[in-house]
Amino acid sequence: MPNILVVDDKDSMRDMLTQTLSEEGYRVDSAANGKTALELVHNKSYDLVLTDMKMPDVDGLEVLTGVKENDEDTSVIVMTAYGTVETAVSAMKKGAFDFITKPFDTEHLCVLVNRALENRRMQAENVLLRQELMQVSGFTEIIGKSEKMQEICELVKKVSGSDASVLLQGESGTGKELFARAIHSLSLRKDKPFIAINCAAIPHELLENELFGSEKGAFTGAHARKMGKFEIAHTGTIFLDEIGDMDIQLQAKLLRVLQQKNFERLGGTRTVDVDVRVIAATNMDLSQQIAAKHFREDLYYRLSVFPITIPPLRERFQDVPELADYFIEKYCRDIRKPRKSLSRDAVKLLEKYHWPGNVRELENTIERAVILAEGKKITPEHLAIRIRRTDEIRLRDGSGLKEIGAHAQMQAERGTIIRVLKETRGNKRKTAKILKIDYTTLFDKIKKYKIDKDLQS
Repeated sequence: MPNILVVDDKDSMRDMLTQTLSEEGYRVDSAANGKTALELVHNKSYDLVLTDMKMPDVDGLEVLTGVKENDEDTSVIVMTAYGTVETAVSAMKKGAFDFITKPFDTEHLCVLVNRALENRRMQAENVLLRQELMQVSGFTEIIGKSEKMQEICELVKKVSGSDASVLLQGESGTGKELFARAIHSLSLRKDKPFIAINCAAIPHELLENELFGSEKGAFTGAHARKMGKFEIAHTGTIFLDEIGDMDIQLQAKLLRVLQQKNFERLGGTRTVDVDVRVIAATNMDLSQQIAAKHFREDLYYRLSVFPITIPPLRERFQDVPELADYFIEKYCRDIRKPRKSLSRDAVKLLEKYHWPGNVRELENTIERAVILAEGKKITPEHLAIRIRRTDEIRLRDGSGLKEIGAHAQMQAERGTIIRVLKETRGNKRKTAKILKIDYTTLFDKIKKYKIDKDLQS
């Protein structure tokens, strides 16, 4: 029988919760303040702690921190008022299983408690299996040994075991869907559906029907009931790509699904309950969209419980050769050509290019090269890449401010390093000190920007 600790400074709320959970068959202790709660946690093992957020002296966040320090496997549900939802989201980032806003229905609370306890049980039973999955199944198509990619893979591993909503941010072509699939593969929902939908690819007036379905006769042409993507994804994961393009009115319905775990089909009145983990992705700056009233702030907080930013390829150029080899093998196999490899000059060319289209552009470039190359080697002529001079900013049509800014930053860094190196007569350690960076970083930038050649000329 699970042990639950209820923490609330209001006697009536504490007594009601204790009685409700006891009637559900749980062993329940209670604490009137955060200090008493932490003392109990240190002396007794609890499966779940249900704590109010706003309490005098020791608040809910401090209770959460203390509980996790004592036993990181203990589930914590935070109770909060409507005005402190942002704080509750912060609590989930610190490890809370979920939060519930007051006033709430006791049936909804019991469902949430059951879900938290089931999650804890399954985590304990499957910890060895998940560790094995991390090694063999989750990252089969995520290539990269750079420091940034390793950091992101660690974040993916940590968030996969929870049901927290994840917001994947990054430029187009960085592979956000691959990371979404990895999170699903490493989660407890791995054997359930993974449903992906591109919110930008479907007209606004049709997207609601795609997401939530419709009843017969809901609109002209609706000859039968249609299940939406949320129903299909029940007990699994739904991936909402390009979430920033979703119509503001439809965002309200999505928010309800995230909050209440239910919805109505178009033209219907019956409530459909769903248990779905939501992963969203965007290449937009949602804070700007919020300021422009194009994106709901409350929906943003619900989606970005665990944000992950995928770096552009130009910020992890060390991964380019490995990615290129992966795509060469893939397309040689697909079009039944003998295995090819990159020439030394081709590798250098790939590493110099700034890849505005990121991994997707690299994949397309390699596919074309594999088709063109007749021999065993892929050479620069097969790659069709033009390296820009460092003194020009000639960006492709459709390039945004991020790409322009990154290119301008590269020019500024390169020019400054050359100037200081000349002032110090090539003394790299003195140059690093003046630029307030470590010697290794300076050395990497000199190599990246081919600065030695300019100094010799």
